[in-house]
Amino acid sequence: MPRFAANLSLMFNEVPFLDRYDAAARAGFDAVEFLFPYEHPPEAIAERLRVNGLTQALFNLPPGDFAKGERGLAALPERLDELKAGVDTALRYAEATGVARLHLMAGLAPHDDPKAAEAYRRAVAWTAERLGEAGLDLVLEPINSRNMPGYFLNDFGRAADLIRALALPNLKLQFDLYHCQILHGDVTMRLRALMPIVGHVQTASVPERHEPGTGEMDDAFLFDELDRLGYAGFVGCEYIPAADTVAGLGWLAAYRGRVR
Repeated sequence: MPRFAANLSLMFNEVPFLDRYDAAARAGFDAVEFLFPYEHPPEAIAERLRVNGLTQALFNLPPGDFAKGERGLAALPERLDELKAGVDTALRYAEATGVARLHLMAGLAPHDDPKAAEAYRRAVAWTAERLGEAGLDLVLEPINSRNMPGYFLNDFGRAADLIRALALPNLKLQFDLYHCQILHGDVTMRLRALMPIVGHVQTASVPERHEPGTGEMDDAFLFDELDRLGYAGFVGCEYIPAADTVAGLGWLAAYRGRVR
């Protein structure tokens, strides 16, 4: 059975951020992820993980000014120095939390701009090598243009091509089932083809991005497929609860009950 990680940026928003660790543990999760930790001291996050017995599965490297609409720096040629400084910041949080993988956001840039493509390749290679020195994986996530218009990395094939071309042992694909379905469809076959380079999986229903089992995909089948493919990593629950987070966790109890 997959190991599910609650995404604390989207789930348990009924309580303040640091209290979401307690809420996730009470709800039966043993791992969490989120977008960004940088508004809170790394020691405070580490303490919440410790007291609740939680594993930090993933978080994102600094994306620039997220509040002003920036969605990463990697494909922006003039922002490389800022990206490098952000990596140093993220590594402090990684050391405190014990996380094993970080996600690098590409940024908003035309995907067919040669300068953006070269900047992205350079930034990915540098970041992967820097994280490798700390024993961490770097993951890249294609994101659909409906949720994030103008995002540079919006194709699973291009992400896979870059990962294979760079051939760095700690550079992997973040396979979000939700984004894959919207971008390409044929999710199961893509999972099968790309599993050798997958380093993290995320899930949400399509099209509304609510709880698994509420949309057009057979989420339970895909979770079983992850088991059949031998995936041993986390599945991040990066969905927006339709109402109360805890009330919407029936999908998780039902799935766990079915596979026991």
